[in-house]
Amino acid sequence: MKEFQIYTDGSCLGNPGAGGYAAIIIDENGNIEEIVGGEPNTTNNRMELMAAIVALKKISPDDFVELFTDSSYLKNAFTQGWLVNWKRNGWKTANKKSVLNIDLWKKLDALILNRNIKFNWVKGHAGNKFNERCDKLARTEAERQKNKPAPIIKPVQLTLF
Repeated sequence: MKEFQIYTDGSCLGNPGAGGYAAIIIDENGNIEEIVGGEPNTTNNRMELMAAIVALKKISPDDFVELFTDSSYLKNAFTQGWLVNWKRNGWKTANKKSVLNIDLWKKLDALILNRNIKFNWVKGHAGNKFNERCDKLARTEAERQKNKPAPIIKPVQLTLF
């Protein structure tokens, strides 16, 4: 079993808007891997979840993970029992509304099954070098997503007969 620290962050320019996510994976030997991605039209919470999903996909289920996030949304789902309650209530909140981002929560739920993960909250923009780095990577990706040219859709000539 190996030990890893993962730092995650999401960013969104507008909410919804262009978004980016980033994760930094640090192994027990101090090796660092940075992961970045994004979407042109998303929300900040979706980017926070995507950062955790892509990072956990890189780690063997047998390994110990300490995950650091500045997202209370992400952390509280695990540390406050939100995820357990949502599942028990048929993916409904305490107010009987459908859980937002259910597609990503289900992916994350499958990834954490039978894993040894400790979720930690870290204050954003407070000098933690890995959190600050994630923030910069995620924001840069959100800017890139915002400035991406729209896909070119070529017209197709249709024949009616």
